[in-house]
Amino acid sequence: MSEQIRPALQVDVRRPQRADARRNFDALLTAARDAFASKGVEASLEDIARQAGVGIGTLYRNFPTRQDLLNAVYFGEIEELCIAAEDAAGLPPWEALTTWLHRFVEYAATKRAIWESLNRESDSFKTARAAMYAAGTPLFERAQQSGEARTDISFDDLLRMVSGLTAAGFVDQPQRDRVLSIALDGVRASVP
Repeated sequence: MSEQIRPALQVDVRRPQRADARRNFDALLTAARDAFASKGVEASLEDIARQAGVGIGTLYRNFPTRQDLLNAVYFGEIEELCIAAEDAAGLPPWEALTTWLHRFVEYAATKRAIWESLNRESDSFKTARAAMYAAGTPLFERAQQSGEARTDISFDDLLRMVSGLTAAGFVDQPQRDRVLSIALDGVRASVP
């Protein structure tokens, strides 16, 4: 991951320097991500603070408005996707791509829950999208170059397909994994 991508994202996700404050910040993001994914953007901020194990004052000190928290959740997810691409880069090509796509599915579920609250015309949103593409594209291209992924599709095609899958409700995680696996069978290059 190039250093030119991460700093722009960190403008939007400013983690505190002190270790205890950073733990509270991260706990709030995790609780908010889970709450927004299960209850939507109107999830109770008090419940989010309680789930994170902090007081409501700590939530507001870190995120003065609900929109600040929504933005931090979104940009935090993008940052994690970029890190996941770095982590997967050392794996064999197909495994690297599918590992990252499984993480992308988690991101897409969160994004779907907060989509309407995001300012998709903002420079921050555009930077985040570019960072996500910059992180995942090399994994996809490497899988194509190794002959494991079809060459007649683009990375954008792949992300749109996987995003579309996340729009469906699933009974449980195993079902979501099965459906993704079926879809990825269509991305895999056919062996002659």
